[in-house]
Amino acid sequence: MSTTSAPASTSLTEELRELRGQVRLLTDRAELTALADRYLAHLDHDRDRDDWFGSVFTEDAHLVFPMGEYQGSAGLARFQQLARTTFERTHHQGTNYAVDVDGDRALIRAHLTAVHVERAAEPGAHFDIGGHYEAEAVRTPDGWRLRRFVFDLVWHAGSGPLTRAGH
Repeated sequence: MSTTSAPASTSLTEELRELRGQVRLLTDRAELTALADRYLAHLDHDRDRDDWFGSVFTEDAHLVFPMGEYQGSAGLARFQQLARTTFERTHHQGTNYAVDVDGDRALIRAHLTAVHVERAAEPGAHFDIGGHYEAEAVRTPDGWRLRRFVFDLVWHAGSGPLTRAGH
């Protein structure tokens, strides 16, 4: 009886190559989810600092929200200033992450809810939002960073800046 099969070393080499690729994909997905969570944590815990932008965004980052668009470091600082002057405290939660990795680029889609307590608000009053976002990330020498973040507002409750502005 004669059987033909690939040498064991070739099979093992292919299997190791495939496993390396799977580990790389799982590592990228974990790092990208952590990046998305890091962004939300900074919004809530580092509201009075602008020095965290580089740990989350590229220099040319572009953010799109219902209340405006913000580009680059100056735009990010303007966005943070708006949040600082409008809200006393915030609480953001991201869920249902879908991460698609394509080499050194990735797309993160997730759901987002947030509670915003305005400055000088009535006790117990807050402005809540919910929606989803899509973020483009790129691999940099310092790790994954967000290049573009687009938030789609699905619902809001309470009196907030968007409600007062008639949106």
